[in-house]
Amino acid sequence: MAREPTFMTLFTPIEKISRITPFYRKKLKKIGINTLYDLFFHFPHRYEDFSKITPISEIKIQENNCIQGKILEIKNTRTWKKRMILTQAVVSDDTSAIKVVWFNQPYLTRVLKKGDLVSLAGKVTIGEGAKNVSPEVYLSNPAYEKIKNSDLTHTGRIVPIYPETEGLSSRWLRTILKSLLSQFKEKIPETLPEKIRKKYHLLPIQEAIWQIHFPDSLSMAEEAQKRFSFEEIFSISLLALREKIRLSKEKAIPVPLNVEVLKKFVSSLPFKLTNAQRKCAWQILRDMQKPWPMNRLLEGDVGSGKTVVGVMAMLNNAKAGFQSTLMAPTEILAKQHFKTISTLLQDFNLNIGLLTGKEDKFVSKKLKGETIEISRKKLLEKTLKGEIDILIGTHTLIQDKVKFKNLTLVIVDEQHRFGVEQRAKLCSPRSSGQRFIPHLLSMTATPIPRTLSLTLYGDLDLSLLDELPKGRKKVITKIIPPEEREKTYEFIRSEVRKGRQVFVICPRIEAKINENETTTGTETKAVKEEYEKLSKKIFPDLKVGMLHGKMTPKQKEKIMKDFKEKKIDILVTTSVVEVGIDIPNATVMMIEGAERFGLAQLHQFRGRVGRSKYQSFCFLFPESFSKKTELRLKAFLTCEDGFALAEKDLQIRGPGDLFGTRQWGIPDLAMSSLKDLDLVEKTREAAKEILEEDPELKKYPFLAKKINIFRKKIHLE
Repeated sequence: MAREPTFMTLFTPIEKISRITPFYRKKLKKIGINTLYDLFFHFPHRYEDFSKITPISEIKIQENNCIQGKILEIKNTRTWKKRMILTQAVVSDDTSAIKVVWFNQPYLTRVLKKGDLVSLAGKVTIGEGAKNVSPEVYLSNPAYEKIKNSDLTHTGRIVPIYPETEGLSSRWLRTILKSLLSQFKEKIPETLPEKIRKKYHLLPIQEAIWQIHFPDSLSMAEEAQKRFSFEEIFSISLLALREKIRLSKEKAIPVPLNVEVLKKFVSSLPFKLTNAQRKCAWQILRDMQKPWPMNRLLEGDVGSGKTVVGVMAMLNNAKAGFQSTLMAPTEILAKQHFKTISTLLQDFNLNIGLLTGKEDKFVSKKLKGETIEISRKKLLEKTLKGEIDILIGTHTLIQDKVKFKNLTLVIVDEQHRFGVEQRAKLCSPRSSGQRFIPHLLSMTATPIPRTLSLTLYGDLDLSLLDELPKGRKKVITKIIPPEEREKTYEFIRSEVRKGRQVFVICPRIEAKINENETTTGTETKAVKEEYEKLSKKIFPDLKVGMLHGKMTPKQKEKIMKDFKEKKIDILVTTSVVEVGIDIPNATVMMIEGAERFGLAQLHQFRGRVGRSKYQSFCFLFPESFSKKTELRLKAFLTCEDGFALAEKDLQIRGPGDLFGTRQWGIPDLAMSSLKDLDLVEKTREAAKEILEEDPELKKYPFLAKKINIFRKKIHLE
């Protein structure tokens, strides 16, 4: 009797698979493969087509060929000139013979013997040849295997090529996967509902898992990829929509609308709200009146005024007798929010606190809005007693010791920079003795393409700030070739002489780094080198400052304060200024290594200037030019719309690079599929269909388990 398929077999740790030695276990764990499931779902990233067997007499020079024949001779020789061992063989078939050469693989003479029937796949090249001797044609470093039956693995078929690491080759992965899949393939249970699979013409999982690793043809490989692309995006959509359903069943405290206070606030502003700001504020305030938690994303282009909309929600919340908290990704931004919000609300008699890693402050209504230093202990006590109306901070806010009396609104700024767990912890019941969930408002200045908002942020209701304040001058953007660098430096000097200021952005260096060096370290190195060059060689007559992630909070604050007070002319910095830094007097944004950044990031950098009446400029200094780079940067020159740029960036670079990070935990196949709006919309409809019928997925236990796996793996940071 056949045994029922079970997920448990798939989660056998690789330590318990006897065919995987300790050496390979260590290598597999290095790339995140810990179980049989992880190994089976480590998909090829491309294929080599060696399915056509070419007679030796018909081989094509400088092309890949697959031949089959008998080894007539094989031996190792040493080349003294290059200190290299060559394994040389002669292989013949019914049509001709050819020389075969492998480099530095002497063990092959123990594996392959004279008389063996072999299948070989690789490039045919022409040697230099001696004087008066015709150049020799040979098969160079081919993949090989003995022909024992018609079932080939590394040649004579569509051959999978995998993402690799040192010591873990595609050849070894093919060998182990073929053996284990042959044994366990039938135990892999179907996770997609049958009606969904049939409706969208998707392969059954057992056939798909074999065809993605060992396809019968390239078209079958595409069919397998189609099935798993659909399943992975479907799983993400299910996760998001189930979260939305779950939240709708939670309880939140309705926050009444105080129209008079909001009118007073709007009239106190030194500028007029845009229609988009009014519309988004209304959506948020309306959501907060409901008895279940708001879960809304406020998405606005750089300079569109998200902070003011958030302040309106916090003010209305405070005047109803409740507390709000705002979490920012950096200390610099948290402090800026503290200063901005304190200023905007100075006439509204509120207590506002600042809680960061090393510094705590407090704006007291008793002291008429004066800012004072306060101990961490005292600030936490006031928060617990409900005496702090608004608490602003970094990830420090999610610590267990931070408790509120009646927290009803959580705002997360640049929310994609925080992990799912961090956001969930901040939004869990955090008020002493009460079990309600606070309303959540996420904010981002990174425009999110439609496909990503439907999947990765599918649990969030969306508010769009698609309108900039009137009177903003267009930032003049130029790509600077090497020969115009000196001329641009002179222009920058002339801007400084007019009293203006300059940002210089240094790229994160994405070269391979050792285990003890972080990417922050490489970014810091780039900043220090640029600072030395500009301060000592290019602009020795100007005041050049430096800002990077390894500085202490006090050092950072001093640098930013000096820059705001015009004590620094040129600030050399990392991409930290991408998020929310506001220096209206800065009119030049100079970006080194511009091709290293995504279009969305470049757009945010450009948004740091052009915030005053002065004409502003953005200069891009690429380190290298390719067709792809030129395409991206020209798109940036001609487009001022952050949302349109995000869509272009998604198509050109892919979602893995869209936010300048690949640490999302989403499988590569799903990542690449996030470009496909048609696929995303189909999977979302399929997810809705299943959840309407069975919200708890009781009819689909294997799908429910798959979703739980996804929940643990995905980190939207």
